[in-house]
Amino acid sequence: MMLTVTLNAALDLTYRVPALTPHTTHRVTEVIERPGGKGVNVARVLAALGHEVTVTGFAGGGTGRVLRERLADEPRVTVAFAPVAGATRRTVAVADAATGDTTQLNEPGPTVTPAEWAAFLDTYEALVHRPGTTAVALCGSLPPGVPVGAYALLVRAARAAHVPVLLDTSGEPLRRAVAARPDIIKPNAEELAELTGFHEPVRATRDARRRGAHAVVASLGADGLFALTPDGGWQARPPAPVRGNPTGAGDSAVAGLLSGLAEGLPWPDRLARAVALSAATVAAPAAGEFDRTTYEDLLTRVAVTGRRAAA
Repeated sequence: MMLTVTLNAALDLTYRVPALTPHTTHRVTEVIERPGGKGVNVARVLAALGHEVTVTGFAGGGTGRVLRERLADEPRVTVAFAPVAGATRRTVAVADAATGDTTQLNEPGPTVTPAEWAAFLDTYEALVHRPGTTAVALCGSLPPGVPVGAYALLVRAARAAHVPVLLDTSGEPLRRAVAARPDIIKPNAEELAELTGFHEPVRATRDARRRGAHAVVASLGADGLFALTPDGGWQARPPAPVRGNPTGAGDSAVAGLLSGLAEGLPWPDRLARAVALSAATVAAPAAGEFDRTTYEDLLTRVAVTGRRAAA
């Protein structure tokens, strides 16, 4: 059983329009409503791959109720959200059919009280110490009221339980949590540069490892992933760009990395899976989903180059 943490979960709305033009009225041709937030997206992809997964974080208000109900309908997903008095946020993606681009609008999320945070910590501790928990993903932004060092605390708790932990966040929460020595961090190029001050991927990933991350996997957009690990360094590239909605592509990469970690796959195979899932999500209608035909086609065609570390 894998565990994903989404402290700032969301109900994702995707609006499709023929063309997005500022300062005009649009007729929406399709509306898609899905459970969302980075860790929720990761969980849904893991479940689609056949893994049992538990989702936790905060959920509250009418939006939170819908989020719970939608997730409860997902096969192989167990819902373990902690309650919060405020309403779970919504995100709105406006997909432009003419250009293939997507405009994203994200609400800030509910304000979490100290008592609610303390109750969540009890839930989390119980889940990471539960027999059968094989890996943890800590994903996304922090809602208002949650301490900026929250992820550092959660990383330490997972390590104390001897459960490997993957971290996917940014800014000061990432900076503080790296020092807690997560097993994997997965920043994008901008987040990695903000953390380290370096824009060149090899130099930036080396610096991130020096700061405490056991392994660093950097998302490089169309260039795929670059990973620096104790076992070596690799770059994984898709064979060709995939047109579609990129929302959630990074979350699918996290699902690929986490499932590969739990299964004990070698790094090149983990990276190939992550890149194929990421590209297959671009081809899917919404975050938290992937086009299985695209995934299976790309999985054997992702180019992974690099070398293992010397013994």
